[in-house]
Amino acid sequence: MSGMPDTTDAEGLTVGQVSARLDVTVRALHHWDEIGLARPSLRTPAGYRLYTAPDLERLHRIVVYRELGLGLDKIRAVLDDSATDVPAALRAQRAQIIARIDRLRQLAAGLDRMIDAHEHGLLLTIEQQAAIFGPGWNPDGPVQARQRYGDTTQWRQYAERSASRTPEEWQAVADDVARLERALGEAMDAGVTPGSPEANHLVERHREVFASYFPLSRQMQVCLGRMYEEDPGFAAHYDAIRPGLATWFRHLVDAAARAHGIDPATATWEEDR
Repeated sequence: MSGMPDTTDAEGLTVGQVSARLDVTVRALHHWDEIGLARPSLRTPAGYRLYTAPDLERLHRIVVYRELGLGLDKIRAVLDDSATDVPAALRAQRAQIIARIDRLRQLAAGLDRMIDAHEHGLLLTIEQQAAIFGPGWNPDGPVQARQRYGDTTQWRQYAERSASRTPEEWQAVADDVARLERALGEAMDAGVTPGSPEANHLVERHREVFASYFPLSRQMQVCLGRMYEEDPGFAAHYDAIRPGLATWFRHLVDAAARAHGIDPATATWEEDR
């Protein structure tokens, strides 16, 4: 910089040189000077700050304490107040750092679970999956679902919920699904017709139960009902509960959608507007 003196360590270091040496900003050095925390001992004839070796030693200690998380007032007390119990202050700060490390480890573990959930869907062992979802459960299902839906918002929502869900919570979800499917079979036996209050209640209950995975709009529900009927795996599952259940339930969903102004023939996998 034009007009800036060329100094050596013996003569003192400029603000820019100290900034580079200690990896602190010039702004921080100016601030510490202004509040009296670290004032340079020398000035050039032109008024530029020059820091001596003792100044650098103090600055180095300030930088270390800042990295440890001490505030400027506490640093001033540690450096200047003879009554301050420095070891006690440092021990207290160490305890805070250890607590912060523990929180960061927990955060890292949570991120690991989130990554695992995004990649695999279920964070359950094969044995846990069989115990919770029954002997007919296909453990390859979550992987296949990721391959098919992994780039969707709904998969991300599902993965985030899966990452924090315990086996006991998954068991509760499976129990809700089983109760819903029993209710559907019983309603079909009872002759419940599409568009009736009983049918619409079951459609809403299906949306509520499915919300354990991700929010299900009415348009999405129409698409699901279509898939239940057309996909061989889903159709076989529902028709094993009651022959024709997949088609019957699709008719219930379509009728409920029409009541809310949605044409099932044009419904797409998107949020309701």
